[in-house]
Amino acid sequence: MKSTATLLKRFSLFVLIFFMMNLFLIIFFRFIDPASTAFIYQNSEDIINSLFSSSDVRYKPISISKVSYYLPLAVIASEDQKFFEHFGFDFEQIEKAMKENEYRKRKRGASTITMQVAKNLFLWSERNFIRKGFEAYYSLLLEVLWSKSRIIETYLNIAEMGNGIYGVNSASKIFFKKNPLKISISEAAAIAAVLPNPKKRNPLKPSRYLIARRGEIIKQMNLIGGKNYIKQNLN
Repeated sequence: MKSTATLLKRFSLFVLIFFMMNLFLIIFFRFIDPASTAFIYQNSEDIINSLFSSSDVRYKPISISKVSYYLPLAVIASEDQKFFEHFGFDFEQIEKAMKENEYRKRKRGASTITMQVAKNLFLWSERNFIRKGFEAYYSLLLEVLWSKSRIIETYLNIAEMGNGIYGVNSASKIFFKKNPLKISISEAAAIAAVLPNPKKRNPLKPSRYLIARRGEIIKQMNLIGGKNYIKQNLN
């Protein structure tokens, strides 16, 4: 009995330390942009280079105030239209995906933007129940400790938007030779259209699918309220 009690105490201490470390990291990243992410580490051949500017990794975070309203609008319209309404999880989409995946060969995901930030920032890419559990845990912490504005800002900075191209700052400059503040509605939709397969899709060389996807995203951007929708929810 003594050994069991000791093990329980040690386990409880470990859980407490783990939670406090996560709490510190998430509060820290609420105000400071990460130098890199877990996802960049996985995709970089040289982990040291992923921390600094290298030819293989293009990653330079930028404030959402220096980004065109069309960019957050495009990713929300494309990826998570209930972003400002839910608390990290869109249960309606999760249930729908589970039903569809019973007969689909290509599985459909239902990750919200918050869940994608949690995964890209802290976790690994392989799908399994352990990762999904941690993803839910980090998503809840992000929703509690960050504003929606910070969550979408971080997503726009860390999402892979081309092969080794992370965030809208790099994507805007590499694909369109523009400051992200000057990106048009069509260009923002083109960037969002490469998700979730940025390594194989290029907004400068769009396939018929990508052109159609861009058009659908523009339609959804207008349907959810356009730029005013973003202005109202971010301010």
